[in-house]
This record gives sequence, C-alpha cells and structure tokens, in this order.
Amino acid sequence: PEPTPGSDELVIEVAAAGICHSDVGFLDGTLSGLLPHRPITLGHEIAGMVLSVGARVDRFAVGDRVCIPCDIPTPGTSMDGGFAERVLTPARFVIGLPDEVPFDQGAVASDAGMTAYHSAITRGGVAAGDRVGIIGMGGLGSLAVQICVAVGAEVYVAEVNEAIHPLALEWGASAVATDLHAFADRDLDVVVDYAGFGTTTAAAIDVVRPDGRVVQVGLGRVEGTVNLQRLTLERLTLIGSQAGRPDDCAAVLDL
Repeated sequence: PEPTPGSDELVIEVAAAGICHSDVGFLDGTLSGLLPHRPITLGHEIAGMVLSVGARVDRFAVGDRVCIPCDIPTPGTSMDGGFAERVLTPARFVIGLPDEVPFDQGAVASDAGMTAYHSAITRGGVAAGDRVGIIGMGGLGSLAVQICVAVGAEVYVAEVNEAIHPLALEWGASAVATDLHAFADRDLDVVVDYAGFGTTTAAAIDVVRPDGRVVQVGLGRVEGTVNLQRLTLERLTLIGSQAGRPDDCAAVLDL
C-alpha cells in the first residue's frame, strides 16, 4: 500500500538500497528467526529523498537527501524496508546525506560503512599513528582498510584471497599477506577480525602487541579457540562489535 507518514514519520523515495549478507541470511533461513514478522520487505541499507513528512517532523523537509543508519529496529530489519520504491520510517532513524555523496555510496555507508567505522574507530580506538591489523577484506574489511588509512593509521591486511591483495595496497595498506602471523614483528596496536573463522581470532590474539586490543566483528564460525594464557599475561583486550550509531554513519559520510 502507498505509505502515509504518521506525525513523527517520513516517507522516503528510495534511490539506492544495498544488499547485505544478513539479507542473504534472512532469505536462506539462517537468520530469518530474527525477523519480528513475515512477510516483510527487506532492505536495510537505504538512501533516497524525503517524499512526505509528518506534522511533528521539523528536522527534514520534502526533497531532502537522506539515509537510514541500520539498527534493530529500523526499516528492513523490523519493518518494511528499502527494497520497495518508497519506505515509511520514524524520523528519529534518519540522518542527512551530504550533496557530495552519491546515493549508492550513502546506502553502503548506512550499514557496511558504519559497521566498519564503529568496530575500528569507536570500539577499537584506532587513531593516527597506530599500527592496525585487518583480517578479511570483504565488504566490511575493505571499507575498514580505507577508513583506517584515512585517519592516519598504518594498516596491515590478512586476506586469504590473493587475487585482491593488490587492492589492499592500492587503498594504502602498508603490506598484505594470507595470514596475520606474517606481521608478528610489527607490534600491532589493534587487530580487527572481520572474518571470525576461529583460527583468525586466534591469530589476532597471537599477534597483537602486549596491552593491545582485538575487535571481533566477523562470525564465520559460532565458536573459536584462543590462547587464554597470552590474553591474560599480555593484558590484552578482546572486544565485540556489531553495527554502529548514527554518529558513526555521519563520520563515514564525512570521510
């Protein structure tokens, strides 16, 4: 049905909607139990233009360029999402999209970019001059490489697919290898694991410097085995990270 905004809602004309790996999980059954109801229109990486506004909405006007940072609940996870031409959303979920950012990039920033930024910068504390290990250069890892380089960090990438190694160097990584153990002598301050295959998390614990931080994002396996002796004796910090906050998304758009 044609959506009509309530007093605190917007209707957005969708210009771009990203396909997230969790959408694949919703479709193939592995994550469908997380959906609050079915049928539901998926699509939670959304960018577009405001088509209509509710009576109490004062932050946005018709024609504004916007995106919706993904969370639960937001459109595509808990209500009908961006794989429709128009999407109804509470205005509180929405942020502005700068004119210089194309809609397709805005859509990617709303989840993949935000998740990469939140894990590396907000949770991992990556800053200029840090030495950072990135495990897995898929959708999230590839963005994290560029984000960490952009803030002035020295980046080392572990990626099993050697065909994309040149991209890591093109995006500013200092070195790339198939296994993080290749960088055991680099005193990495932070390692972010975007793969999560158990052995990757173990490698992060093995390689990060004493007092360093390991951020876990990837969930390639439900469980993993790590060296608890090193975790304890070297005073390491192991942190989980998922999604992000609207200010993380705004920071990605600024970058």
